[in-house]
Amino acid sequence: MNDTITRALQEDRERLARDLRSVVEDAEQLLKHAAAGTGQAYDEARVRLEQTLRGARGELAEFEQAVKERVMQAGMATDGYVRSHPWEAVGIGAGVGLLVGLLLARR
Repeated sequence: MNDTITRALQEDRERLARDLRSVVEDAEQLLKHAAAGTGQAYDEARVRLEQTLRGARGELAEFEQAVKERVMQAGMATDGYVRSHPWEAVGIGAGVGLLVGLLLARR
């Protein structure tokens, strides 16, 4: 389950990065045409940038929802594990606390 969540988050992150690169490229084109003056090329670049921004906003909303769902799934899986293995969970928590305490004491 963790591999599936990790893989899905990685795919979403890559898709979002692609969309953001596209937004940046379109913004650069718009700035280039704006510096050269107005005209049809400027209008086309502006329209393309607006479309890309709308798409990126949609992708970002989908990514946010996917992350929320996966975090909830991970939380439910953790809760299930802790309920079925309470003493192991206490031991893990104590071990992590000890490690954090040792690391903080070193500073």
